[in-house]
Amino acid sequence: MKILVISDTHQKIGRVFDIWPKLKNIDLIAHAGDHYADAMRIRETLGVPVISVAGNCDSGRGCVCEGEAGDGYYYASYGDYGIIETEYGRILLTHGHKQHVSYDLSSLGYLALENDCCMAIFGHTHCGLNVIEDDVRFLNPGSLTQPRDGSGGSYAIVRTSEDRLDASIVYYNTVMGASAGGSGVEGHGGHGGASSNEKAKSSDSDGLLKSLLNYCDRF
Repeated sequence: MKILVISDTHQKIGRVFDIWPKLKNIDLIAHAGDHYADAMRIRETLGVPVISVAGNCDSGRGCVCEGEAGDGYYYASYGDYGIIETEYGRILLTHGHKQHVSYDLSSLGYLALENDCCMAIFGHTHCGLNVIEDDVRFLNPGSLTQPRDGSGGSYAIVRTSEDRLDASIVYYNTVMGASAGGSGVEGHGGHGGASSNEKAKSSDSDGLLKSLLNYCDRF
């Protein structure tokens, strides 16, 4: 399956509609919070399955599923996080503020492992991140509209099959052209880029993870 991952749109979803015509064969959109209402508007406009979780700006809403489960995935919600069942394995979806992701990813990693998830998708920091630590892939798509990592905005694409999971961060200016504004530089500050893994494969260092987190807001 192929998943478009976005987060932290904060009531500005025009760029989602900008990139949509350039995307092909999207099975599902996963929104990692802030704002919940944005996910509903995207679903209503595009007519595709959209799942979302509540962020710290969403007035205490719980995890929600917008759109019925379709072929190739099943989605279950558990309060402030949800789990996407794919042919490769389980993917955790949460905003991340309750796991204090602005400081470190240990609580988020524990939550993923407790739920037998191979990937944790989160937002909150507005900084793109795509790394593997302790057999869990951590993916933050960044923010299309309010990036805090020096990019011109970003989103992520996740592809799964029975024996492979691929994840990549895609920069708005790369897709739309440099004239769209922002830096348009892929991999800025060590962020993102394409990455894949097979079963039980892990890489990336603590030093890289800490340096990436230093770009993010601390609240």
